[in-house]
Amino acid sequence: MNKDELRLKYKALREELPSEAIDNLSLDIANQALQLPIWDKTNYHLFLSIQNKKEIDTEYLLQILAGKDKNVILSKSDFKEGTLTHYLLTDNTTIKVNSYGIPEPVDGIQVSEKQLDVVFIPLLAYDKQGNRIGYGKGFYDRFLAECKPDVIKVGLSFFPPEERISDVRDGDIPLDYCITPTEVFKF
Repeated sequence: MNKDELRLKYKALREELPSEAIDNLSLDIANQALQLPIWDKTNYHLFLSIQNKKEIDTEYLLQILAGKDKNVILSKSDFKEGTLTHYLLTDNTTIKVNSYGIPEPVDGIQVSEKQLDVVFIPLLAYDKQGNRIGYGKGFYDRFLAECKPDVIKVGLSFFPPEERISDVRDGDIPLDYCITPTEVFKF
């Protein structure tokens, strides 16, 4: 299947999930994350969930990161430029939901992409080679291209991988891992 077909399929699959299931599956994903060999790092980039798109609730991962005393970095989107600016999450960080439903920091201590060790990545679908599909705006591909080469890229998904995404492009940056409620896939 191609990206457009897979986007439609996985938006529909997520739409069918009841809120209680999303909560339970998100907790399972956070618990699966503990198996990854990533916990010796310092700077972790995390996305905050768009609730109306039934994304994985990253609050559980946020709690794990806080419990391990890790630096958590959040992004703010610039839709005119198609870029993300990254801020350290602190006790003083104000989070505001933008017009697209994305919870984002208002401002704060800016962090460079080159400082990130691990990036948790939202996605709609992915394949057995680690290729991923987001919403199609390219924010994460541009962002990941600016990160250091050894940054660990971790996708989060309610669903298992597709066999193959048929229209992967050269600029698409694959995952290193994808965490599901029952399994961790390594690529």
